[in-house]
Formats: sequence, structure tokens, C-alpha cells
Amino acid sequence: MQKDPALRGHERIETSNFLMIVLILVVIAIGGMVEIIPLFFQRSTTEATEGINPYPALQLVGRDIYIREGCYNCHSQMIRPLHAETLRYGHYSMAGEFVYDHPFQWGSKRTGPDLHRVGGKYSDEWHRIHLIGPRDVVPESNMPAYTWLEHEPIEGVRVPPRLRAMQRLGVPYTDAEITDSAAAVAGKTELDALIAYLQSLGTHVK
Repeated sequence: MQKDPALRGHERIETSNFLMIVLILVVIAIGGMVEIIPLFFQRSTTEATEGINPYPALQLVGRDIYIREGCYNCHSQMIRPLHAETLRYGHYSMAGEFVYDHPFQWGSKRTGPDLHRVGGKYSDEWHRIHLIGPRDVVPESNMPAYTWLEHEPIEGVRVPPRLRAMQRLGVPYTDAEITDSAAAVAGKTELDALIAYLQSLGTHVK
């Protein structure tokens, strides 16, 4: 019986699971680097959009509460450049709007609406009522109530370290802003902070 000739070239790859897996991983790695690395050198993705400033202390605390309470599980902050999205939510999201966000709140999960342009859309009182009793303003809402936030005061002593951590990540907070941050949240509740954060979202781009 005559033996088959040795496998060569592409035929050898197709008949070896291990070799196929290794080469697929190599191709994915190279493709990923080609797509991702240039983004670190594009001004549109590394520099802040005009008008974007670091979050004031109260808004930064509100953002931490937003993340802590898992709001990102139901609300994205990423409007895609599609007509249906911009018609409903407003101007599409731009990378330069998120340079001070660590971590950013992108995503595609929308049990609730996208919140990237929610700032200024409703009054502070509307947000207060909505967070305490969502179905009081949106009867069909399945959002949980966050009643305890209005009774939780912000601990001022814990705010400066938050700003200092952001400063180490490249957010341009001054030492004076960090020092004064505890006073900036004095007498405020966690509900006040969360509302302040929501009211800031997407307001820098018209």
C-alpha cells in the first residue's frame, strides 16, 4: 500500500487543530493591534472635546454612586451615529467626551434609555421623584427605587482621595480643587450627588 505524501502548506494547517488555533490567535492579535494601537495617537480619542472639564467634586461622587448602584447594567452612555439613535437621544457620542471618565460608561445594554444626553432634559425635582419612586413619573418603568440615597450624607473626608486617584490617572485636578473638595460636598446627600452627575451628562455638546 502506497503511503500518502507528506502534508504541505495549507493542507497541513487544516488537518492540525493545534496549528489552526495558534495561527488564528496570531491573526487576531495582529489585527487587534493594527486597529487599537493607532487610537492612542489620534487627537480625537486622546484629547478632551472643547468645553469638557473634569467633574466637580459633587458630580464625581455622583458618578461613583451611579457605578456602585449598577446603573450601567440597564443604561448605556453611547449614542451611535445612526439616524434612529440621534433622533431619539441627540448628537452621537464622541470619544473626546470621555477622556476624564475612568472607567467610561459605554455599552449596548438598554433595559432603560441611553443617558448620555440626559443632562438638562429634566429638572432636578423630576430626577429626585424618579429616583425615589420611578413609577410616580413613568408608570410602566421597571426601575428599582433608590429611596435610601436621600438619607445618606456624603462623607466629605472621603472625597479628596477620590479626586487624588483621578489626578493620578491623568485627570487635571489642581491641588486646590482636591483640598476644597470636602467643603464642596458639605451638607449634600448621595441623592444630590447622583442628580448632579445625571444633569451633567452630554451637556457640553450642542
